[in-house]
Amino acid sequence: MTDLPILSILIFFPLLGSIVLLFVNRERVYAIKVIALIFSVLEFVFSLPLFFLFDEGKKGMQFVERYTWFPEWGISYFLGIDGISLLLILLTTFLTVLCVLCSWTDIKTKVKEYYISFLFLETAMIGTLCALDLVLFYIFWELMLVPMYLLIGVWGGPRRIYAAVKFFLYTMAGSVLMLLAIFALYYLFYRQKGFFTFSIFDLYTTYVPLSIQYLLFAAFAISFAIKVPMFPFHTWLPDAHTEAPTAGSVILAGVLLKMGTYGFLRFAIPLFPKAAYDAIPIISILAIIGIIYGAIVSMMQPDLKRLIAFSSVSHLGYVMLGMFAFNMQGVEGSIYQMLNHGISTGGLFLLVGMLYERRHTRMISDFGGLSSVMPIYATFFMIVTLSSIGLPGTNGFVGEFLILLGAFRAEKIYGILGATGVILGAIYMLWMYQRVMFGTIKHEENRKLKDLCGREILILSSVVFFIVLMGVYPKVFFKKMDTTVEEFLKFVSERKAYYATVDTQQKLSSISDLGGRR
Repeated sequence: MTDLPILSILIFFPLLGSIVLLFVNRERVYAIKVIALIFSVLEFVFSLPLFFLFDEGKKGMQFVERYTWFPEWGISYFLGIDGISLLLILLTTFLTVLCVLCSWTDIKTKVKEYYISFLFLETAMIGTLCALDLVLFYIFWELMLVPMYLLIGVWGGPRRIYAAVKFFLYTMAGSVLMLLAIFALYYLFYRQKGFFTFSIFDLYTTYVPLSIQYLLFAAFAISFAIKVPMFPFHTWLPDAHTEAPTAGSVILAGVLLKMGTYGFLRFAIPLFPKAAYDAIPIISILAIIGIIYGAIVSMMQPDLKRLIAFSSVSHLGYVMLGMFAFNMQGVEGSIYQMLNHGISTGGLFLLVGMLYERRHTRMISDFGGLSSVMPIYATFFMIVTLSSIGLPGTNGFVGEFLILLGAFRAEKIYGILGATGVILGAIYMLWMYQRVMFGTIKHEENRKLKDLCGREILILSSVVFFIVLMGVYPKVFFKKMDTTVEEFLKFVSERKAYYATVDTQQKLSSISDLGGRR
């Protein structure tokens, strides 16, 4: 099994599904849905061996594939995963199955093109998480834009074109900055080592003078911060979520936003460790602003989808706060919270989408008293809501607890301010649940609403399963990332110390030269 190019199979199998769909008559809608479901389920099944064959005690990348691509330019087809990308790949393949299922009755126009776009998006997402060559990473990073743009712009709501263009322009602007920084790093490495390469492990060893390290880190950081999105780069997110179809919102919140946080861990921090450490106050303050701002704005939203969208700004603020604590608790909590957010917020978008299919409205004021007519729906909604606010016993508690613990250890004031988001999160989520589910039924249309069908119960049951598993027995996930996080922190700390030593030597040399001239 380990001799198979399993990562290449995972990357290109959904693309094969897209190609197969090209040859299916668009009138055969049911066949198109079944084919898309088969490919997405098989993709999830193919990804499971990664989890069971992954050696949690082994350092470095596993399942590595490397082939020369353009040797004269130093570009290679270089793939591999560690404890971070492993869990995100599994999240991607799992959520894609749910997205195909939740689109079963939701998408009624251009069904063939819709599923082609979704499977193509899965290829781009998994490729991004596996790429260890910066050119290969950038190609997959940009490829994610196209199908997501189409999902929002073609199958979205009334303002879909505005939201799609805004999403595209924001992300593209950040990508251009990152591309310039990649070329700068590429030529800097060549000047020092005498050969060209885009391998991140070679580029990790590059000495980047502090005079330009801050600029290159800023270029990478802004690109990833837009994707996260961090405050103040978040304004594209509510529009994209509001206008996207349900499955588009699920995959956007569940996976695409994590590409930004993953980019910090894989590229921005280890490539520019001194700048990353010096940026701790800036990133931490912006993360705390995002936590509090996102929670307060969520409280004021009349639209269910916009409320959940702004809650993502708050939750991803926790991810960034834990990451830049630069300790074991903070970083592991950050990674775990990426997974939690994908499960919990993805579940919330699924629930809102199911309600929208029945009532064709997302305004909170149009509901009330739904628990009496949709008791199964209300039960699932409560469990996912409690997960989102971090109730002990659910996945959200584990991630937030570790992040706040790491933040307190790094800087007490960051932990104190970050903890206020937990209180605010409970307020706006429970208040939303109360207005939608409890009270008397004020609108006659709500009395006729049907409770969940078998397909919807299956979708939400799988979400609840992971909410409980990750909340009650997180060890099964943490042991996959322990070694990776330890090595990450050790490497970044050593590189930071190296830069400090070089900086001190340069200062002493300058003083010595000055004394000699005198």
